[in-house]
Amino acid sequence: MEEQQLRSAGWFGRTGKDGFIYRAWMKKQGIPSYEFSGKPVIGICNTWSELTPCNSHFRQLAEFVKKGVLEAGGFPVEFPVMSLGETLMKPTAMLYRNLASMDVEESIRANPLDGVVLLCGCDKTTPSLVMGACSVNLPTIVVSGGPMLTGRHKGKSISTSDLWRFSEEVRSGHMTNEQMMLAEAGMCRSDGHCAVMGTASTMACMVESLGLSLPHNAAIPAPDAARKVLAQLSGIEIVNMVKKNLKLSDILTREAFENAIKINAAIGGSTNFVLHLLAIAGRIGVPLSIEDFDRFSQGIPLIANLQPSGLYFMEDFYYAGGLPVVIKELLPQLHNDCITVNGKTIKENFEGVECYNGDVITSVEKPFNTTSGIVVLKGNICEEGAVLKPSAASIRLMQHTGKAVVFEDIDDYKHKINDEELDVDENSVLILKNVGPKGYPGMPEVGNMGLPAKLLAKGVTDMVRISDGRMSGTGFGTVVLHVSPEAAAGGTLAIIQDGDEITLDVEKRLLQVHLSDEEIARRKQSKNVQVTMAERGYVYLYQTHVEQAHLGADLDFLKGSSGSEVTRDSH
Repeated sequence: MEEQQLRSAGWFGRTGKDGFIYRAWMKKQGIPSYEFSGKPVIGICNTWSELTPCNSHFRQLAEFVKKGVLEAGGFPVEFPVMSLGETLMKPTAMLYRNLASMDVEESIRANPLDGVVLLCGCDKTTPSLVMGACSVNLPTIVVSGGPMLTGRHKGKSISTSDLWRFSEEVRSGHMTNEQMMLAEAGMCRSDGHCAVMGTASTMACMVESLGLSLPHNAAIPAPDAARKVLAQLSGIEIVNMVKKNLKLSDILTREAFENAIKINAAIGGSTNFVLHLLAIAGRIGVPLSIEDFDRFSQGIPLIANLQPSGLYFMEDFYYAGGLPVVIKELLPQLHNDCITVNGKTIKENFEGVECYNGDVITSVEKPFNTTSGIVVLKGNICEEGAVLKPSAASIRLMQHTGKAVVFEDIDDYKHKINDEELDVDENSVLILKNVGPKGYPGMPEVGNMGLPAKLLAKGVTDMVRISDGRMSGTGFGTVVLHVSPEAAAGGTLAIIQDGDEITLDVEKRLLQVHLSDEEIARRKQSKNVQVTMAERGYVYLYQTHVEQAHLGADLDFLKGSSGSEVTRDSH
């Protein structure tokens, strides 16, 4: 490879004081001159952090990526970026997804890199890294951290989805706090992210289905030696990608996005998939709308029997054959000629794989569940759309009319939900406002509201719940999410009152409040929507520029790409 063909040669191949500075300060790390001569410089973008427990093993994983880069004749350089830990960050990691993407974008563009390996695992680390990398558009490959081993408690398998069950059992008096703490001790048994098809696993499946990772990336458990092997092979592959100049824009075509939506339906992926895929499409410049998620999900059955929509765990999924088996099953319905990071098409990568457990991964002809995908609802409550995951919902509530019980914000909800005097029954529709992108701010995972305590005590397990927020991919229930426009942006959600009649009709894709257009207009005119705005810093920037959920909740000025060119030198 000729030195002038490499982007990094714009730094290390220069003469005079500029080249002197670039090379000399790298040499202080003990790097000899020949490392800079004609070798692809591969950046390893690492989201390791002790505050992101899902990614706590990434230091070791990065070493295996480096082995592969060196083996293929490249020169690896590891660098940190902002890491988003779903479990610890307040008020919500989603608030910082766009900030992390800016960190990634500028870190890649500003430095002498020819290709990039993205190390990501926890929910928001994957979309933020991919979004940032798309805005630069260098050769890029993703290495996910992998799911943790399945938890164990009292002889049973457990994982994150059980957290919601345990919580409701404590609130209903069927489980003590002490018993819940015993379960807590057996939940997280190893490195890795959530062991179910939550958002983290959905994101890992997303990058594999888009073609941004090597086959099997999505499901290999974090402690399995195969995860290290995949990391090393990915290090080899990124050097090949640089040599072929295979960029993100070559892989992320409209057809690749359509494939990802279909595959997400087949695995019962998280509703958060919608927000993140829309944002990625906006960065790479591929037209994608919220309606596409419903359109391309239709006719795709659920064939991965995984929690929270099914029975099994990501560890079981991998040993049954993993995502490659799902993709093989769907090949007749996919764009088979989409290219992937290893230069092969989707068909070439997956047509020869084998399923090892038909209970975990079923067939399209005999699916685990014919109900799948993401439903996009429209109506006067959500003129720009809302989403629902039917495989996690109750069939009896898919067509339902009930009286609204309204919570104006999350604090109002917490204050009222356990009140014995709350005017609510099992037919009511719970409405939570002001938890959207602007209103919270950051769109937290509170949409799958815990049910009123007095109804839990009666054995009620599900109710229709509607909000402009999100829910964890590990959650379940008849939950309508991402209502757009949100209440804080003047959406109809803002003017719904206790007692208003609400209809959810999933078959008709309808979400409606039984008010006339005139009454809605009157209430909006008299309603003074007040948003508490941050006065400074990133949160102020976010609230000022964040787009609504149906557009992916990215910042408006981050849409598109600035490319990889650095227009001015510093020396």
